[in-house]
Amino acid sequence: MKVNHTDGTGPGRRAVLGGAALAALATTGLAHGTAEAATGGTPWEPVTIPEQVPVTEYQVPVAGGGSLWCWDTGGTGEAVVLLHPGSGSGESWPYQQPVLAHAGFRVVGYSRRGAYGSVAGTKAEADTASGDLGTLADHLGLGTFHLSASAAGGPVAIDYALSHEERVRTLTVSGSVMGILDAEYQALTSALQPAPFGDMPVEFKEIGPSYRGGDPDGVAAWLEIAARARTADAFPQSLAHEITWAALETLSLPVQLITGDADLYSPPSLMRLNAGHLRNVETHVVNEAGHNPHWEQTASWNRLLISFLRRHRTRRP
Repeated sequence: MKVNHTDGTGPGRRAVLGGAALAALATTGLAHGTAEAATGGTPWEPVTIPEQVPVTEYQVPVAGGGSLWCWDTGGTGEAVVLLHPGSGSGESWPYQQPVLAHAGFRVVGYSRRGAYGSVAGTKAEADTASGDLGTLADHLGLGTFHLSASAAGGPVAIDYALSHEERVRTLTVSGSVMGILDAEYQALTSALQPAPFGDMPVEFKEIGPSYRGGDPDGVAAWLEIAARARTADAFPQSLAHEITWAALETLSLPVQLITGDADLYSPPSLMRLNAGHLRNVETHVVNEAGHNPHWEQTASWNRLLISFLRRHRTRRP
């Protein structure tokens, strides 16, 4: 089953999420990823970061002397584990944490090795990034759970699903090249990033121009998280699988792919190309968003995620 959507939430519809509005968003207007029409000429309305719900924080030991900083809202709802982009950390989800919790989910966010609050440990003795995710899930007693990953979190989530599909209720991958190694795909992604792309400021590469022009305070808050995201002892971790189109074709769980219409890494055309190799997938394009639609168009992105999770709530016991 393949479903394609464009979520046209325009800048004038980005409501502040706080107090009663949070509860309303968690319970209404979410069914089937309802889209809102973009309206021209409407002033940008920045979204205030909502009040966070209480969490329990942990340091979860992982192989090689490392530890993962995580936070957990707790509760009896189905668990949603959030995997951050490479420019972020477990701090990257303030717009999602309370909204998902008020929608009845147990929400878990964490920093991978070498990201804010976590300890990298020894590279030679470290587990794979998806192995660390498994250790975290076991430590928290999650059983089966939903995975939602942004950008560099995408390959980790896919790698975990390839190893333990029976534990993953749903998989959402947002703004990610997904770690796919096929030569044709590698050539396409390389062509999208010609020199001096790598030397450009991170906010240029990862935040769309509409958001940069419309919400300078939001950009500053994003940059603060990015600035402290990587620690001095960070190192790249391996994956358990080679992620290829053929590997994607083995997955049968529900998958949702989301990207921003201005994503310089994973534009809609690449997202649709990857979707063609998944059995049970729906795709969404978020208007006026770059590589971080969960931050740039938070109301639209949250609506898509919660609708997807609710439609697949009873997939697994």
